[in-house]
Amino acid sequence: MSRRSVAVLGATGSVGEATLAVARNHRDRLRISVLAAQGTRPARLAELAREFRPDLVVVASGDGAAALRSELPDTTSLTCGGQALLDAVGTGGLDLVVTAIVGAAGLQPAAAALAAGADLALANKEAMVAAGPVLHRLAAASGASILPVDSEHAAIHQALRAGRPQEVCRLLLTASGGPFLDRDPATLDAVTPAEATAHPTWNMGAKISVDSATLMNKGLELIEASYLFDVAGSRIDIAIHPQSLVHSIVEFCCGNGIAQISANDMQYPIQYALSYPERWPRAAGSASTGLTELLQTTSNLEFRQVDPVLFPAPSLARAALAGGGGAPAALNAANEIAVDAFLSRRVPFTAIVPVVARVLERHDQQAVGGEPESIEEALAWDSWGRRHAREVLAQFGG
Repeated sequence: MSRRSVAVLGATGSVGEATLAVARNHRDRLRISVLAAQGTRPARLAELAREFRPDLVVVASGDGAAALRSELPDTTSLTCGGQALLDAVGTGGLDLVVTAIVGAAGLQPAAAALAAGADLALANKEAMVAAGPVLHRLAAASGASILPVDSEHAAIHQALRAGRPQEVCRLLLTASGGPFLDRDPATLDAVTPAEATAHPTWNMGAKISVDSATLMNKGLELIEASYLFDVAGSRIDIAIHPQSLVHSIVEFCCGNGIAQISANDMQYPIQYALSYPERWPRAAGSASTGLTELLQTTSNLEFRQVDPVLFPAPSLARAALAGGGGAPAALNAANEIAVDAFLSRRVPFTAIVPVVARVLERHDQQAVGGEPESIEEALAWDSWGRRHAREVLAQFGG
């Protein structure tokens, strides 16, 4: 059996670590050829490099490289910088690239991997939001596949195998509701970054955890699902499901629905993407509870409607998708800037979504063309969204 050559971008983050846990359990099927990370955890990155012995390690800066150089195996090369990352994934030789870089920064590496013909295991929803149609065209031209790693989109991908595209009626994305689902809205002004990043069911990075608290992550996922599966936003619903066990549901025209259920462990959707179109067995001695045991110990599966007053972000995202042009890219960019301002305590939690809304208002007031035709156009709208978000933030004192 030949092993697939894999690059893991964002190797020391939560998704990267979960990916490497899967690779650790399937060494006969996967070879980690490239590890890439920001470089803020050099000791951990060096430890992973010594374990997996990749051909190449890539970090963001020369300072990060200096901290690593003497800690890597002799057979592992070290490079740094954005162009080095694009070269690592874009020169061919890789079978699969797992992109777990947070934010629009993951867009260019994703595009480079697809253009080179590598399948893309996409954990970076922001890349698909900003330039989904462009990434699809790159994949079609090279014969590469885009395999979703987000649990919701991996669930839809699996459920869609039960029917033909023309038989799909609706998609239902589930959301945990985040840490403030039952909190008094009048107290949200006082929310701290520590509270907003304390997710009740998933272990995620700070930015994604805040997006879950505002439900912006579900808005971004709605746009991503529309682009990934070629389903209009009007046929994609969102439901609050606090247990995070039913990850999504596909409703077919006959009225039957196919739900995907698993423990809230990122290794499940990651292994699905790495093994597709096969299904590999769970690792012997896996700590994750089996499905039968999981359901036997779950007293109920709760579903609620999304309150658009408490959680206006999904409606903003739906409007951006319907508006087209650069709106999805601008929405994503503005959200990144607003979340960063909150995490650095420059604005309150309750300012995040209003900042994004005002940037979208500015977008809608412009004469806007069609969807971005290239990565460069998508990045231009990303820059536009960031610039206007900073201007709006100044009005909030941030």
